[in-house]
Amino acid sequence: MSTIALDRGVRHGFSLAWRGILKIRKNPEQLMDVTLAPIIFLVMFTYLFGGALAGSTDSYLQMLVPGIMVMNILQASMTAGVQLNTDVSKGVFDRFRSMPIARSAPLVGAVLADVVRYVVCIVVLLVVATIMGFRVQTGPVELLVAAGLTIAFGLCFCWASVFVGMLLKTPQAVQGMMFVLIMPLTFGSNVFVGTDTMPGWLKAWADISPVSLLSDALRGLLNGGAIAGPLTGSLVWMVAAVAVFFPLATWAYRKRV
Repeated sequence: MSTIALDRGVRHGFSLAWRGILKIRKNPEQLMDVTLAPIIFLVMFTYLFGGALAGSTDSYLQMLVPGIMVMNILQASMTAGVQLNTDVSKGVFDRFRSMPIARSAPLVGAVLADVVRYVVCIVVLLVVATIMGFRVQTGPVELLVAAGLTIAFGLCFCWASVFVGMLLKTPQAVQGMMFVLIMPLTFGSNVFVGTDTMPGWLKAWADISPVSLLSDALRGLLNGGAIAGPLTGSLVWMVAAVAVFFPLATWAYRKRV
């Protein structure tokens, strides 16, 4: 029975993911945060800090782009919680509850639909970075692995956004809370600067932060260098995020609807 229930949940989740993709097609302005934000962050930080921190914008781009990939995917992941909260507020989930679908399907569908947004974010970022002077130093296989790893990271950590979305009352509250949680996580990392000059307490966290570890893994994949250590740490964080936040999100969803 558990296998049948799992298969049923996966099928229903993909059906509702298609609903989410159709919403994006009808309202392409939903992609503004994954098209404009990567460009703004990349241009702003490259030309503000590139000369001061790395001596040239070209050198800084090679360090910055992998980190910005992680940062923007993490920020894009908070949209799942906001949209789910909006659906609940509008009564959409009342219709889902009356349908013969798996209870977790609306949550799984919203998360899977975000893959489209993540792909758009990565493509836009890499195209603009290439125009600015960024170059992949390895090869197309490593580039695809880096993109896939980044998307998987977003899918794992977006369950935290789903949990917050089911817990709080309004979409505005969800967006505000996720901003408060994500900004320290991204800036307290090695995305923009190395950790050697940080205070000891901050360096200790930044060195094991999921954002720092994945950024280092992507730098190894795109620029060449060590991959095994940071990749292992990233995978541990991703598994832990799903193990913690998926049950919490499901519990909060059942309490909410």
